Amino acid sequence: MSEARSWMEAAEAVARVAGGVALRHYHRGVVVETKGDGTPVSVADREAEEAARRWLETHCPEDGILGEELGSTRPDARRRWILDPIDGTKTFVRRVPLWGTLVALAEGEKVLAGAAFFPAVDELVVAAQGAGCLWNGKPARVSSVSTLSEAVTLTTDARMGTQAQLRGLEALSSRAGLVRTWGDCYGYLLVATGRAEAMTDSVMAPWDAAALQPIIEEAGGVFTDWSGRRTAFGGSSVATNAALAAEVRAALGVER
Repeated sequence: MSEARSWMEAAEAVARVAGGVALRHYHRGVVVETKGDGTPVSVADREAEEAARRWLETHCPEDGILGEELGSTRPDARRRWILDPIDGTKTFVRRVPLWGTLVALAEGEKVLAGAAFFPAVDELVVAAQGAGCLWNGKPARVSSVSTLSEAVTLTTDARMGTQAQLRGLEALSSRAGLVRTWGDCYGYLLVATGRAEAMTDSVMAPWDAAALQPIIEEAGGVFTDWSGRRTAFGGSSVATNAALAAEVRAALGVER
């Protein structure tokens, strides 16, 4: 088995473990707290990340771990796993099923593999550099839509961002065929599987974005931050199919 394929299998396994824990809480409901940065957190987030960490400590004991809820372990390790146990906690606590569990493996800022599991709708997409992208076990591809007026464009929250970003979103939305806010990681799943053409977020932490970069790229798309850099660590993201990559970024005012 190739190294990339092994990374994909590990990322999928971790995502399924953590997502399964989160799903049990989703069905029961949870009490939500507010973190210091104003974002919500629940026992589901913490227990899901703890389950992911236990799996990694057993199977990948030399790798580092960076998680949204429980911080960093072995920060000097050559490789590190980056975890978001529940991406879309606000969605999760509202009992809307479009939340996901994100897992990435990175070496420095090079993301080697990523998995996004959506337990409430039973969809999983996983990818590794050079090994392709799989959606529920079958190859995933971005769409071939090449006309913006026929495109579906998405964002998590159209009210978030700098004034320049908000103007860019308005410009893009005015030209798109359909605009929706199926946000958080679910929007990136839709781009990677050809059901939407563009997904943007003005604010992204490493655990929000890392898994998504290889998923979009290995599905044939383009993933950058809002400055046009090909990175998951730029604090923002723009994911598109290849055919509309330049046009979407031009409409947003993204530098290239």
